[in-house]
Amino acid sequence: MSEMKTAAYICKGCGIGERVNATQMVNIATKEGKMSLVREHEFLCNEAGVQTIRDDIEKEAVTHVMIAACSRRAKTEAFQFPSAAVARANIREGVIWSQPDTPEAKETTQEMADDYVRMGCAELKKMKLPAGNASTGHNKQILVVGGGISGMTAALEAANTGYDVVLVEKENQLGGWTGKLWKRVPDREPYKDPADTGIGAMIAAIEAEPRIKVYLNAVLAKTSGSPGQFSAEILIESGSCNTEAVGAIVQASGFTPYDANQLPEFAYGKTPNVVDQAGLEKLAVDAAASGTAIKRPSDGGEVKTVAFVQCAGQRDDSGKHLPYCSGFCCNTSIKQAMYFKDANPGVDTVVIYTDLRTPGNGEDFYRSAQSKGVIFTKGKVTAVAANGNTCKVSFHDLILDEDSEIPEVDLVVLATGQVPNSGVNIDLTEEEQDKIEVKPISILNLDYRQGKDLPHLKNGFADSHFICFPYETRRTGIYTAGPVRRPMDIAQALEDATGATLKAIQATENAELGRAAHPRSGDLSYPIVRLEGCTQCKRCTVECPFGAIDEDEKRYPVFNESRCRRCGTCMGACPVRVISFENYSVDSVGAQIKAVDIPDEFSEKPRILVLACENDAYPALDMAGMQRTPYSAFVRVIPVRCLGSVNTSWITDALNGGYDGVMLMGCKHGDDYQCHFVKGSELAAYRMSKIDDTLKQMALETERVATYEVAITDIKRVPQLIEDYAKVIEKIGMSPMKGFA
Repeated sequence: MSEMKTAAYICKGCGIGERVNATQMVNIATKEGKMSLVREHEFLCNEAGVQTIRDDIEKEAVTHVMIAACSRRAKTEAFQFPSAAVARANIREGVIWSQPDTPEAKETTQEMADDYVRMGCAELKKMKLPAGNASTGHNKQILVVGGGISGMTAALEAANTGYDVVLVEKENQLGGWTGKLWKRVPDREPYKDPADTGIGAMIAAIEAEPRIKVYLNAVLAKTSGSPGQFSAEILIESGSCNTEAVGAIVQASGFTPYDANQLPEFAYGKTPNVVDQAGLEKLAVDAAASGTAIKRPSDGGEVKTVAFVQCAGQRDDSGKHLPYCSGFCCNTSIKQAMYFKDANPGVDTVVIYTDLRTPGNGEDFYRSAQSKGVIFTKGKVTAVAANGNTCKVSFHDLILDEDSEIPEVDLVVLATGQVPNSGVNIDLTEEEQDKIEVKPISILNLDYRQGKDLPHLKNGFADSHFICFPYETRRTGIYTAGPVRRPMDIAQALEDATGATLKAIQATENAELGRAAHPRSGDLSYPIVRLEGCTQCKRCTVECPFGAIDEDEKRYPVFNESRCRRCGTCMGACPVRVISFENYSVDSVGAQIKAVDIPDEFSEKPRILVLACENDAYPALDMAGMQRTPYSAFVRVIPVRCLGSVNTSWITDALNGGYDGVMLMGCKHGDDYQCHFVKGSELAAYRMSKIDDTLKQMALETERVATYEVAITDIKRVPQLIEDYAKVIEKIGMSPMKGFA
């Protein structure tokens, strides 16, 4: 290993040279930072400036580069030097753009810049250039679980991109629910009539594609491994079991219609003339096969009146049924009403709805149905009663605000919702699982200590970051597509499957190079544990949101680097600080904290440490700087990979070192979390809830540590949070620990 040689580069561009003394920062980097080589440059990110750094790396054997210029989120390509470790000191957004350009602010602005140079130098010396994980997987075959339209689309997209595919379907034929439809909702102009499903052509394309291997009547008996090196044991109904090596997995296991037997008030099961939407599709397929019109199920009589009941068992706030809207149902009822109108315009069709939602077609399909004579009534159905071969539909008219009824209806169609086929919910307790009447069947049968299937959201859909990473799950290299991820129609499922496939391909490519998948895509670092200091507390194993840590026979942690997302939650969890990354560690952050120049208690210049999530809070601060929104000059901001990576030792080190307050800024947690690493901010909030005891032991006010939920859009709110917190510190006074620092 080559000897470390450090170099610091001070940029004067973008107004930095006019606002702060670059020569003073050079002196600090030289004398206090003890950098081997220090240069200042008029405009570091231009071609000449970047070439200067490259030349120093090549000719001066520089191994570690500290750049004092703009935010680490800016000029990432220009300042990318593969053969050197790089630290960034944020002088532009974090100092000159966040501080007023006034004579009164000149001194404190310079102090901020000086401190960030000190922090950058300190961080750099604790960093190593990540060498990457040698134990990488090289398999790029994609496993698709589910042969419905989502799964077939995923398989075809992967094959068309040049990747081999294994497609596993539990039924004896491909097609899923789409294969059971007579027609589908149109997905292109003029959105006028129900369209052919196209499922036959898609199945033919699958069968003709040499890159796709199909297993029918098959399920996964066991799935193990990690990105680039998964192993899938496929159990076929005949009893044979085949093992396939794959690089990534797309779970497209679809949905089951909500059980209409749970809706006795609508007479389902009491008369065959009440069906759900899937039941009507079967009637339509059978009628088309026999060349006849759809008949009344009870006696085969002519259907003259049809009523469609929207939101049947959906959007329910009683807790008995589905609380969500399934999205596809309104368009489906419109389509099915057209089945009757296109066959016989004289059939009366009425759609009773509370809100009509027609995604994807700009309401053109709805207008087409109106022109064909379909009646739409805004109302809430209260009861359906069987009366011989007809039914009476009672509803409350929401326009007239009065009760009404349709006395004789030949066929009632219930728009029930989608229940995801997502397998066993590993987040449920045993007591909660015992309350489930129908036990779910495992889809993936994962060989993970954390459970057999993917973690679920509260309504059973696969857990993912719905804003930033919609296809990701909490199991690296496994992606979800279609209604198993969220309720959706066919058009949305096609797009969803394409997106999930692209992410699966990306995962295999990153895995081969030993890189992180997301959100730190391309990061070559991975957790390294010093086992001789490990106390076997299992906190890292339990708290890892992604199932990347197992245990050996001696109960020591075993890290699966290919599953790791590089969030550092394990590092934050470790009470003895034996887990680190080569370019991010307890020491690299701790060194930055200690590098700040802490004024004495008489200076009236407090120091506030801000540990800001690099995914939301730090970008919000950058954008606040871009908008020239000022905030207190007394804060020193350190970006962290995730609030879950924050080790409590940083808090105690800061307070012992004389900091007057610590602000932690992480993502929103809870059911509608926005944490890029799922559980990181939640775990941090739990850890910080116990910090009060530490503060009391140190005879410090509890206000000296504060945690905030911050979104990337909080561009105006974040500076205000800092300003408000600075006033809190001003009120309670300087830390008494300054005299001992």
